[in-house]
Amino acid sequence: MDFKFGEKEEKLRKEIREFTKKELPPGWLSSMLEEESDDKEWAFAMSMSKKLAEKGWLTMSWPEEYGGKGASLWEQLVYSEEASYWGIPGVTMGIGGVDWVGPSLMMFGTAEQKNKYLPLIASGEPDGIWCTAYSEPNAGSDFAKIRTRAVREGDEYVINGQKIWTSAAHRARWCWLAVKTDPDAAKPHNGISVFVVDMKSKGITVRPLMNYVGLHIFNEVFFDDLRVPAANLVGKENNGWYQLMHSLGYERGSIAGRCYGYNKRILDELIVYTRGNGLFREREIRHKLADIAVELETQKVLGYETVWKMSKGDSPVYEPSRDKVFNDHILERLAMLGTEILGGYSQIDPLSRNCKWTKLNGHMEKLFWLFLGFAFAAGTDEVELNIVGQFGLKLPKSY
Repeated sequence: MDFKFGEKEEKLRKEIREFTKKELPPGWLSSMLEEESDDKEWAFAMSMSKKLAEKGWLTMSWPEEYGGKGASLWEQLVYSEEASYWGIPGVTMGIGGVDWVGPSLMMFGTAEQKNKYLPLIASGEPDGIWCTAYSEPNAGSDFAKIRTRAVREGDEYVINGQKIWTSAAHRARWCWLAVKTDPDAAKPHNGISVFVVDMKSKGITVRPLMNYVGLHIFNEVFFDDLRVPAANLVGKENNGWYQLMHSLGYERGSIAGRCYGYNKRILDELIVYTRGNGLFREREIRHKLADIAVELETQKVLGYETVWKMSKGDSPVYEPSRDKVFNDHILERLAMLGTEILGGYSQIDPLSRNCKWTKLNGHMEKLFWLFLGFAFAAGTDEVELNIVGQFGLKLPKSY
């Protein structure tokens, strides 16, 4: 198998690297999700998102009619790898607009929904920012047990309930919301629907949830007699479970290039650090770095396989879950090894960037506190492994 990219992809890679040299500050090293917490960084991310849109990169693999360039999935992969490696802010436009809301709307949305929302996402403007509201206090991995309720009243739905761990809800203009429209369905999976909600609507309350590091990424969102036009229903009523499985596939599938690029950058930074202070001479350190390097190459090959299947028109079933779990494993390994290498420096407050003792922009401390949370995002590793076992290894269900 030939893993070389073509001339078009390599030209794009070069253009992105030149763009980063011009647009990003010297030595720029960005954390995942951090831009949502800080007003200054958010403003910078939005300015970069606009520039990415103007270059046609933000939604490059989308059809031209929706604001894309009709680029191949391989070009999209190169873009994701490079953007994540160099830490270009504003790549995903909040949480999900580019990666899964847009593709899901293309598949299930009405013509009016596509014409309204897709150009907003592709524009790179603040009005194209989305949050995704799935989890609830009593419904995480057991997603079918959500209780946020939508009741039809004429040309509207009245929504009541609560969501939790809603990333970017304090920044988003729109919400990709999962609700129960038939709580009495014979199977709980069959009573779920998806709505587009304007976050400026009356009846929405957003409360911050600070994470371990002190960053404001997550939120609680409360819906109190929120009225949503029936035209905002995405796809068919009570068909949300089927639709969301596709959305989650897009979300987990976006891992291929983005997470590999980020992980590779962190590993490279650790190697530079150990070379600079003599730690690289220690055999144990070299071996541990080499182990992760091998795992990263494995991650890349697995991700490429997923993209390859998609490029042939296939719909990967278990591969995105496999890729997601493997990435969580690598993040844990990077966090543990990084804190070991930095020693006491890894205990410096990661938000104290101006402190002379802060190393690698505080990345190792942040990653150490956050890697466990990534194992829950987009579905817990246990749920993902069940999917791999059932559809990849053809194992029977345990229940």
